[in-house]
Amino acid sequence: MFTGIVAAVGKIKTVTPLPGGHDAGVRLDIDAGPLPLADVGLGDSIAINGACMTVVEKTEHSFVVDVSRESLNCTAGLDTPAEVNLEKALTLAERLGGHLVSGHVDGLGTVRKFEPVGESYELVVEAPRELAKYLAFKGSVVVNGVSLTVNRVEDVAEGCRFSINLIPHTIQVTTLKHLKVGSKVNLEIDLIARYVERMLSVEQKSS
Repeated sequence: MFTGIVAAVGKIKTVTPLPGGHDAGVRLDIDAGPLPLADVGLGDSIAINGACMTVVEKTEHSFVVDVSRESLNCTAGLDTPAEVNLEKALTLAERLGGHLVSGHVDGLGTVRKFEPVGESYELVVEAPRELAKYLAFKGSVVVNGVSLTVNRVEDVAEGCRFSINLIPHTIQVTTLKHLKVGSKVNLEIDLIARYVERMLSVEQKSS
């Protein structure tokens, strides 16, 4: 589990295809930047742009993960050298600064607007239809590993568009500063919304 509070911005240094051809996925060598790795062991989880990955190798300042083809097909930003948001798995001794995040990307969104508004930025993301019902005003959503609060939701033919206000601190300490109109982003819906939807669907089937 994670919180959606980005601990550091790292960088994918190399992307190496795994043996077995196109369907085998890739190995990522990641510079952890200021993220301390002393307490990270092989097999531990680190969220990379919101996607939970397993550490298979590490040095003092970098680590390596293997990303399956299925994960690559369901995520954005894990197939090319670039900056990435990093967060180590949550421990019970830490503050829950964001919200409970599983690190399982539910779908890809598309940036429709990213513009300064005063000192902040307005980010508008179009989510696919299958995720629209989970997004609500003042609800939580994870965008590229960052826990954010939804300020507005508008239903559209393709799904829904939701608006987020990004404060200067969030822009400074995450990779969201690099977003552009048309960028694909990893989305994870609120864990509570997922369970509420499941409970309601079971009740409807039994009634």
